[in-house]
Amino acid sequence: MQAKYTVALALGAGFALGAGAIHGLHAASAPPAYVIGEIAVKDEAGYKNDFLPAAQKAIDDNGGKYIAGGFNKAFSITGDPPANRVVILQFENMDKVKAWRDVARDAQEKIGNKYATFRTFAVEGVAQY
Repeated sequence: MQAKYTVALALGAGFALGAGAIHGLHAASAPPAYVIGEIAVKDEAGYKNDFLPAAQKAIDDNGGKYIAGGFNKAFSITGDPPANRVVILQFENMDKVKAWRDVARDAQEKIGNKYATFRTFAVEGVAQY
């Protein structure tokens, strides 16, 4: 009788471990997501002092990290020249971008729009080869 319970317990534990592993693999299979921001800053001092600290905190709090960019760090290869501030952010996946955007939207609309015009979009990463 005890052998039946031992087998049942082992099967249950194996199932739970397998389900957890599959969940982990599924989460890891989501590609990273990148946010590209083209920001025409009109008041650099106000932008840096009043808006940027809140924006950076929202990025950090949602697992984002700066990959590239800054003030006057981009140049045009084709087409119109870029704005005076361009940034590229990386997030774990598109869901993290959406969570960040929900938080960042309020700060941009209440504070950031006083100092700059924003064009931001997200793109899903691809497998590297």
